[in-house]
Amino acid sequence: MAVMETDFDAIVVGAGAVGLACGRALALRGLTIAVLEAEDAIGQGVSSRNSEVAHGGLYYPTGSLRARFCVAGRRMLYPFLDAHGVTYDKCGKLVVATDEAELPRLEAILRQARINDVEGMRWLSAAEVHALEPDLRAVAGLLSPESGIFDSHGYMVALRGEIEGRGGAVVTGTPVLGATPLGAASLDGGGFTVRTGGRDPATVTTRLLVTAPGLAAQDVAAGIEGFPADLIPQAHYGKGSYFALNGRAPFKRLVYPPPIPGALGVHYRRDLGGQARFGPDLEYVEAPDYRVDPNRADGFYRDIRRFWPGLPDGALVPDYVGVRPKIHWTGGGAARLPPGRGVGPRPAGPGGPVRHRKPGPDLLHGHRRGRGGPAGRLKKGRPPRGSRRRAGLQTVNALRARLPLNPTPTSASRAAMPLAMPKLKKALNTSPNWCDRAVTTKALRN
Repeated sequence: MAVMETDFDAIVVGAGAVGLACGRALALRGLTIAVLEAEDAIGQGVSSRNSEVAHGGLYYPTGSLRARFCVAGRRMLYPFLDAHGVTYDKCGKLVVATDEAELPRLEAILRQARINDVEGMRWLSAAEVHALEPDLRAVAGLLSPESGIFDSHGYMVALRGEIEGRGGAVVTGTPVLGATPLGAASLDGGGFTVRTGGRDPATVTTRLLVTAPGLAAQDVAAGIEGFPADLIPQAHYGKGSYFALNGRAPFKRLVYPPPIPGALGVHYRRDLGGQARFGPDLEYVEAPDYRVDPNRADGFYRDIRRFWPGLPDGALVPDYVGVRPKIHWTGGGAARLPPGRGVGPRPAGPGGPVRHRKPGPDLLHGHRRGRGGPAGRLKKGRPPRGSRRRAGLQTVNALRARLPLNPTPTSASRAAMPLAMPKLKKALNTSPNWCDRAVTTKALRN
């Protein structure tokens, strides 16, 4: 079967940590890539409202994707940060039991961490915990030496740089309004027509479509014509508030309690600037809400003083809020589910089954979204498909003028576009971040 000609090999929806990582991986394979972001900068959603923790992989069920990806991804993350000069602190993490009743939960976490092949895990007595962090109260603890914190924004900027260095584009201010399969009405192959909005709406085609739009994952999936509604999980929003400490950071390491249903519990971290922060808690909300409720401080004081009795009164200051996309819920406890909302079938009820089915091979879902610096846009006025054979270098120049360019061609971008670069370099004296494959082919024939 003949391969249909498309503008891009792959389009990624969402320029957060997941979307940019997908774009980088595809660009490394030599594919022509565009990462489309609805916001005016990368990393504006979940990727910029979190704890910036590189997790060891302690908790996740045996053989689950989360267990596999967390451990493997963390092992890849630190070398990537080193190679790109992104700041991090492999400070280690303590998971502490503050009374005897929590010891069985700590033992279960240690067993699971070893099953998941997490390196260096140690059981600590109360005296050993106290030796590491004198102000910490615990009857026992676990040490995860591979856990740490890192500059998530610097990480996303590095991912973007690799995408653009290999001839791809990261285009902000460009929400995806919908997509339609090309050719036969099937998601199993053949590509997609993608409609974008913003100040300069456009329509482009792609062979592969990857969706990673964070909190908008369900809406984007619902906008793909022919995508089965029963494969789109119910959307729930887990709001997490953070409070900062007005005072000196009390601990060097991350400090976590045993996890709570649906979250890891209110924990402590000292960020890369030395500021002590606590959170997030978990509150299910009807819609994303980024306001910190000062009244939640009472619960923070209670939870924090379980492991740090020395927390002074009045020392906590409202900081920021992150909203986590949730496709399941446990019911009961501190995490309360609001009435059903979003696209797709509702779970059976508290503790009921949640469906996890794999979508078609050309469509993947992720849950992160983006923040960052300036970027270009997909501009209107693309030549219709029928006119592309007459485009030549004049149209190539017009297309490349619509998006930001690398100042000089790089070996990586030449490798990513082996056919296009020889004549384009001579004609344009720069490597385009993005170019139309059909137009480039015609230009090479001229």
